[in-house]
Amino acid sequence: MTHTLAILAENRPGVLTRISGLISRRAFNIESIAAGYTEEADMTRITIVVNGNDREIEQVVNQLSKLVDVIKIIDLTDVDSLDRELAMIKVRATPEKRSDIVDIVDIFRAKIVDVNRETMVIELSGSQDKIDALCEVMKDHGIIEIVRTGKIIISRGPVPAKDIKY
Repeated sequence: MTHTLAILAENRPGVLTRISGLISRRAFNIESIAAGYTEEADMTRITIVVNGNDREIEQVVNQLSKLVDVIKIIDLTDVDSLDRELAMIKVRATPEKRSDIVDIVDIFRAKIVDVNRETMVIELSGSQDKIDALCEVMKDHGIIEIVRTGKIIISRGPVPAKDIKY
């Protein structure tokens, strides 16, 4: 089962390395990882997506909570939440194919953020499935490069994730 963990940690050098290293030493593959500032300048929020059963994830959470820089770990897997991923996709775009690409981009509510003689760069924000679907359609046009951020997630409603008790 896929679990999405939100980790609030001190904003210090090396924190991300220690967290990802601990997870990889436990033989878990990190499917995605995203880190950034929070509403508090001295805190970083790290969103990690990993596969494992409940017992395995519980062991990882217990080990992570022992790290000095980790403030809180929240498993948002079963919490009412919103998640998104950002992708930029560079595709071949010959003049005769550009209108087809523009139509596809409109269907997916994506944006074209760069155009030149031979390529277009498409930006899309959405669920992993939506991004995967656009990539599948764009294969016919020739994908040159894909860059994805990984999942970010936020709980719904008035309670911030840092106040959710687990």
